[in-house]
Parts: sequence; C-alpha cells; structure tokens
Amino acid sequence: MSRFKILALLPLAVALSGCNYVVLAPAGDIAAQQRDLVIISTVLMLLIVVPVMALTVLFAWRYRQSNSSARYEPDWDHSTKLELVIWSAPLLIIVCLGALTWMGTHLLDPYRNIGRIHAERPLDQSKAPLEVDVVALDWKWLFIYPDYGIATVNDLAAPVDRPINFHITASSVMNSFYVPALAGQIYAMPGMETSLHAVINHAGTYKGFSANYSGAGFSGMHFNFHGLDDKGFDAWIAQAKSAGGSLGRAEYLQLEKPSENEPVRRYGTVDADLYRLILNMCVETGKMCQSEMMAIDAKGGLGHEGVNNTLPLAYDKYARRGTVLGPEPTFVAGTCTPDAPQGQTTAAIKAPLDTAPLLGAGLKRPTFAPLKSSSFFLGQRPKSDS
Repeated sequence: MSRFKILALLPLAVALSGCNYVVLAPAGDIAAQQRDLVIISTVLMLLIVVPVMALTVLFAWRYRQSNSSARYEPDWDHSTKLELVIWSAPLLIIVCLGALTWMGTHLLDPYRNIGRIHAERPLDQSKAPLEVDVVALDWKWLFIYPDYGIATVNDLAAPVDRPINFHITASSVMNSFYVPALAGQIYAMPGMETSLHAVINHAGTYKGFSANYSGAGFSGMHFNFHGLDDKGFDAWIAQAKSAGGSLGRAEYLQLEKPSENEPVRRYGTVDADLYRLILNMCVETGKMCQSEMMAIDAKGGLGHEGVNNTLPLAYDKYARRGTVLGPEPTFVAGTCTPDAPQGQTTAAIKAPLDTAPLLGAGLKRPTFAPLKSSSFFLGQRPKSDS
C-alpha cells in the first residue's frame, strides 16, 4: 500500500479507535438485557425498512421512462393480495414490538428487584444486596454506603455478581444517574427518591456521569464505577475508612455548595440519618422535614398561624443559580419535637423528627400563636387543641 493511501486511512483509523461500544457491550446483566431489547427491536423494524428501501430502488429502475418492456396499466387501482401484504406485515411487526416492549417494561423496571445474576446464574437469595444511597449535588456525586458507614464523592464501587440497590435523590435540581455499562439512566430529583436495581458481572473500571444538563458545572459531573471481586471491594471499603473524616450535617452543607470538577473524596464515618434528611430536604438544623410537613397537612395543616412559622436561611443554595425566593429567603421551621425536655432547644435535637407516628396516634393538630419571637425554639412546646 502506498504512503498516500496509508495517510488517507489514518483519520478513519483514529476515529474507529476512539469508538466506545459500551452500550452494545455492557458489563452488567440489566444493561445486557436492555442491549438485547434494542437489537431485537431494530431487527424487527429493519424487516420492514429494508424491503421498502429495496423496492423503492427496484420500482424506480424497473418503471423508468426508457424501459418500454415494463407493464403499463394506467387504470389499475386495487389488489387484494397486495393490500394484505402491505397491511399484515407491518401489523405483525407492531404486535411483536408491542409484546416485546410490554415484557421489557416490566422485567427491566428499575424499581423491580433483579431476578438473576446473569443469563446462566440464578439469584442467590442468601446473599444480601449492596445498598447505596446516591445524591446528585452541584456539581458532583455523593455516594453513601449505609451498611458500611462510609461515603465517597465521585467514586463508586461494587462487588462483582452482587445485586446493588441504588436509592437516588438530588439536592437542588434534576439530574440523571447513568453508568452505561451497568444499567439505564435514572433521574435524580430533589425531595424525591428513585430506585435502581442492578448487578455488575465483569471486573473493571467504568464511566458514570450525569445525563441531564444541570448548570454550569454539568460537564464535570463524572465518576468512576469500579467492579471489584470480594477482596478488592473489602480493600476499597478499608481504604475509605482509613481516609478518616466525618460526614455530618455541617460537613454536608459545606459539600452541597456549588463547585466544579471536584476530586475524589472519602469519608470514614457518616451520620446514619444523613440521607433521610437530604431526601426530606431538612439537613439545616430546625428546618421542617418534608415528611413532617406532609403528615401535618394530612391532618389539616397549621392554619393561618403557620404562615409565620419561618426562619431566615443562613445559606441559600439556590442563589448561586440566580433564583430569587422572595425579598428574604426563609425556610419552614420544624414545629414538633416529641418528648423534648422542657427548656431544651430545638437545635439540641440532632435531627428534626418525623411526626407521622405522633399525629397518627390520634393526637389533635397543635395550634400556634404568631411567632414574633424565637420563644418556641427555646423549648416551649406548642399548645394543643385539647
């Protein structure tokens, strides 16, 4: 081959070397089933597309103006056989695609527990799944391992052939958690929890990222997902524990602030209640949890008195995005601290407690006087209707 031909083929070689077919060659069983669904659907559609394209070329050539031998029937308008072929073939394809989509929608539901490790290995019910809490921050990923008491930023790992249960939320705006080699993308939304059940079948390091634009630092929301054997995973956990550092409410509020291209971080200990507080949007001390607010609303709400039940924000995480939440940003304060001793401040309670059990026990909704001072937050309990 001449030197000029080699030089001409270099761009093609470079382009092909940069291709990444991870979606068509995944390392997890869920992603592999999704790949099969895509391939089968494509093949079924090509059964119609390819003949139509071929017939288009054939008709254009056969019935060209210069071909005097072709049949010319200007009065032809109907053929029962042709109508049957034209309508029955696409109908069968649609029926097959519908059945395939219906089964895939249920079998690959991200909220559904996986039923196997891979095609040739059933699920071992005696092996507990790995629980991982995922929080999309601006602009980095926080991963909490509740069973191990550790957390990491922009670094994720799991043992090979062990089911993984992801619990996913966000701190400010909607994001999308996506590891192409593992499973499909799942949205992360503030104040809401989505789930993903998956398994990694091959050891390796795979790319994960946000697949939903979320602001200035979106392009840096990448992380590595490590598929490790059991010994390797234990070593990874030990490395995180030995890193030291603690992730509590105060540390999380600092981490939550917008930042770009964050390096990997590890925390040896984590507040066991932190993910619940993030999900309920009440990490700030004294702030009413979303679950508490819903429980109160379910019992009729706080009435007009509740309008004054607010406190100023020490830090407005939405200001970075140019959001204006009124003249003075505030948050709804927690109203109930069950069994709190007289004189104890609300801030002394480590986390705003869920009042659903309290209100669900038959107690009447508490009433409040307008909060013109901070007396309530110095430990005075609200007066009850009873």
